[in-house]
Amino acid sequence: MIRCRYILFAAPLALGACSDRADEARGVDHGETLLSVSASGQAETRPDRAQFQAGIETWARSARDASKANGVKIAEIVAALRALGVDEKDIQTRTVGVQRIDWGDRKGQFQASNVVAVTMRDPAKAGDAITAVTEAGANIVSGPDLSMTDPEATANLAYADAYQAARKRAEAYAEAAGMEVSRVLYIRDAGGTQGQTWLRGAQAMNDAMVERSASVPPPPPPLAIAPQIQGGPGMMIGTTRSDVHIQVDFALREK
Repeated sequence: MIRCRYILFAAPLALGACSDRADEARGVDHGETLLSVSASGQAETRPDRAQFQAGIETWARSARDASKANGVKIAEIVAALRALGVDEKDIQTRTVGVQRIDWGDRKGQFQASNVVAVTMRDPAKAGDAITAVTEAGANIVSGPDLSMTDPEATANLAYADAYQAARKRAEAYAEAAGMEVSRVLYIRDAGGTQGQTWLRGAQAMNDAMVERSASVPPPPPPLAIAPQIQGGPGMMIGTTRSDVHIQVDFALREK
């Protein structure tokens, strides 16, 4: 499901009389007036991908034995994922390591670890996958992280919504001033957010835009969600919202 709406915040207005020659810096011709509008746009979509990490840590008196035991358990974890229909290309080794333990109750032993990243093309099945790898012996699990396979498509819907909002605001200003919109001079992407992902905007062209962009800090990284060992963890897929901001300069002329 995709739902779009727009939000407008107070528009910085630059209306000035034109000189006999064009303002080359902003592209305003003689007989035109510059109008600068800021607008926001939104779009929502349902995530179609879930990603999580699963792995195993094993200990033994020698590095060889620790690695051997680890290899057996990670194979069981992968087999559990394949039994659920997870494609091999969606299982990727993230870390592999062996180290000597020099502290605690296991001092003198060797620890082997292997962690894989798993992509679920059906996010509703991520809970079952987490349960399966836990039952197969995984003692390292983090996630899931819900996302879209094509996040740009949703962001573009939000940007289109923002432009439509800016255009409507410009037409309202023009009508009130007895003028009409003649053309678009400049469009600036001021960035925004998509769920917990920060959308980077274009380089700010003036201090006011820099200050406004900086006032909305990027969101913190997603927190790992501990798996439930028994039963299938409920997956509430929900929707992910994209919020974006733009600045558009219009040229107005007398009707």
